[in-house]
Amino acid sequence: MTEPEDPRPARRARPVSDELRPYVTRADAAAIDETADRLREARAVPSPAFRAELKSRLVELDGRGTFGWRPKNLKATVAAYALSGSALLAVAAIGVAGSGPLGP
Repeated sequence: MTEPEDPRPARRARPVSDELRPYVTRADAAAIDETADRLREARAVPSPAFRAELKSRLVELDGRGTFGWRPKNLKATVAAYALSGSALLAVAAIGVAGSGPLGP
């Protein structure tokens, strides 16, 4: 079995300060990018043993096809939630229009 790769990127693809460009000066942008690099390098990475165990558990769950408890009538439950949500949206739209139970 091959050992998983280190999930940390070697270097950022794009500086973090690009997102703040119109709001920060060049000196501030350099400081922000330096801080982002230090935080990225100091980020904790799970051990290879943990990642391998997690992967094997996820593959096992995927192979079984069962992911835990489900209601007996899942389709009916989803339909009931969708219907009640639509009814609430309709009541809100009628209220915004100025009529209905919450109108003036």
